[in-house]
Amino acid sequence: MSEKPDDDPFDDCELDPDAILGTHIFKDVLFTDGTETPVNVLTGETPAHSQATVEEAKEFAASIDTDTPQIALPASVETQVETQSKPYTAAAFFHFKATGSLKRHRAYHAAYDSDAFTIDFEADYESGNLTITVDRANVS
Repeated sequence: MSEKPDDDPFDDCELDPDAILGTHIFKDVLFTDGTETPVNVLTGETPAHSQATVEEAKEFAASIDTDTPQIALPASVETQVETQSKPYTAAAFFHFKATGSLKRHRAYHAAYDSDAFTIDFEADYESGNLTITVDRANVS
């Protein structure tokens, strides 16, 4: 069964599927116990709102009500200070902050939404690495 060009999930992508096929590892992109947090210069303490564990971050990401699996990404120190937020944020596992580019984000999103591909990911919060594997689906 061949897809019509109008049904091409990569129609709006700058990258073709070959750019994301296989296994890619994105290093140091996830929230870890070593994620930078602000320190109060007067007390030398990290503010309570910026104290968090990897388990809390993973639970937060898993609690997001969406069909797309979420991961915990580190929030910048500036964001933590300005918004008094936790040191992590949740995002789709193929988010551009994790994959390094909007082009890759769009290509992974297209593959995830397409029946023509299988896509798996592993979030290793100890190392901070995200592994994404894309294969062509077995279409009969």
